[in-house]
Amino acid sequence: MSEIQFKKIDPAAVIPQRATAGSAGLDLRACLTEPVTLKKGEHALIPTGLAVKVEDGFAAMLFARSGLAIKHGIGLLNGVGVVDSDYRGEIRVGVINQFEETYTIEPNERIAQMVVMPVSLAPVIEVDELDETDRGAGGFGSTGR
Repeated sequence: MSEIQFKKIDPAAVIPQRATAGSAGLDLRACLTEPVTLKKGEHALIPTGLAVKVEDGFAAMLFARSGLAIKHGIGLLNGVGVVDSDYRGEIRVGVINQFEETYTIEPNERIAQMVVMPVSLAPVIEVDELDETDRGAGGFGSTGR
């Protein structure tokens, strides 16, 4: 991948940066005019004010920031957000407060991280049978510890 292009939907938006040279994720910031307070179990859709273009064969994955999650219980509502290569709308981050304590998201606060990853665009086909494996249909917990 040669570059990740961002467009400001809102002039107040901040183009994401890596915190360090080796950071996999780009920090996304809340593009808010006023704080958003979340009580236990409450969720909100937080705008970033940005649209992104990633190359075909890649997707931008949105992950919780570990500091917010561990210290304050703020996670992504859907676990991991996926921004497809053909999406050009605003990136908005669904967050949820999983802790007992109320938390306030401030304007311009770093709320999530975006990691651009390759994805398979292999064709989908229907088959009558799948090949056999040692595991077979063994599901949750079937491989032991």
